[in-house]
Amino acid sequence: MNAAPTLSDENYSYHGDTRWQTNVSAAEATAAAEDKPIIVYFWTTWCTYCEDYNREVYADPAVQSELDDFVKVAVNLDSDAPAGNRLQRKYNVDYPPQHVIIRPDGEVLVRINGYAGKSDFLSYLDAAKSEYARGKRQ
Repeated sequence: MNAAPTLSDENYSYHGDTRWQTNVSAAEATAAAEDKPIIVYFWTTWCTYCEDYNREVYADPAVQSELDDFVKVAVNLDSDAPAGNRLQRKYNVDYPPQHVIIRPDGEVLVRINGYAGKSDFLSYLDAAKSEYARGKRQ
């Protein structure tokens, strides 16, 4: 079994070359203050597809650039952190990897269930940004 080579500190975990917040409340506050959608990445250390994300998707400069338009939150599904568990229940996530892209108020914009290659992942991000912008115009 492969284990995702993920580093972490008190407030962030690092996937590929991206830094993801682990404090859900802080991420929600940042998203509201900066008027950005939130991408929530549900992962585990034993998930081989998560390792593929680290190596093939998150490490790509084009993906990193697009992710700058989002507030990034990583939720380790093996953790007992109450805020992460709340998001897991709210968005009915029961396996890794999954991404749920939401508005700061929690409304779902896009879901990515399972692994998506770089091109598909970028398409999901574009769709989420378009949906987010459309909601602001209404």
